[in-house]
Amino acid sequence: MRLFRRKRPEDEPVDLDARSPETGLKYKDIALMGQMVQQGADLTQPRHALYYLYFGEKDAAEAGATEGRAAGYSCEVREPLPEYPGQWSLVCERDDALLDIEGVKRADDLFQGIADRLQGDFDGWEAAV
Repeated sequence: MRLFRRKRPEDEPVDLDARSPETGLKYKDIALMGQMVQQGADLTQPRHALYYLYFGEKDAAEAGATEGRAAGYSCEVREPLPEYPGQWSLVCERDDALLDIEGVKRADDLFQGIADRLQGDFDGWEAAV
């Protein structure tokens, strides 16, 4: 049995998709929230937010849109771009998103769950400051 764990070297990159053990948020979400606060955002106030998902089949994107709408989001399935043939994007949004820790965790769990169930990718979110 080891008594001490080897520390991670300071220059080792952090996996931004990994979750913080303290908050349960992905590190990329924590970084984005920090940038918003630095720009003066009050994350307890509702704001417009967009969430981006990508799927290899249009039917999967449509199914994801149905789930997003059921959760209170406006969702649009977009045709593949010429540089990404065969990749449908799903953009979901709402004007009253709360981006505090619980709100971000709830949205992340929703969209990551949709992507996982439908073999897609949840790329992240952006929001108005």
